[in-house]
Amino acid sequence: MSIELFRRLALALPGVEEKSHFGKADFRVKNKIFGGLSAKGMAYVKLKPEEQEMLCGSEPGIVVAHDGHWGRQGWTFVDQDKADEALLKSALQMAWTTVTAKKPKKTAK
Repeated sequence: MSIELFRRLALALPGVEEKSHFGKADFRVKNKIFGGLSAKGMAYVKLKPEEQEMLCGSEPGIVVAHDGHWGRQGWTFVDQDKADEALLKSALQMAWTTVTAKKPKKTAK
């Protein structure tokens, strides 16, 4: 997977803009980061826990949960050299949906 492919697939999603986070490209919708490029040559996406578990299990060595707190929040690495376009497109779509989903309003008790 190339950086340009990641960029093209991310920017094809509705309302996405490219910005920068710690000097690396990231991709946002409504100013919420859902994916980007890390300093380690890996792409990253924000997934729901069940999506993260599914992708990590089905694509071992290609998709890896971030360590510690960040991983528990859904941040997941995708190896740019090993991922194919279909995997990347799917991961980006899931991440986009994760950050655009409306959260239920809290009700007063």
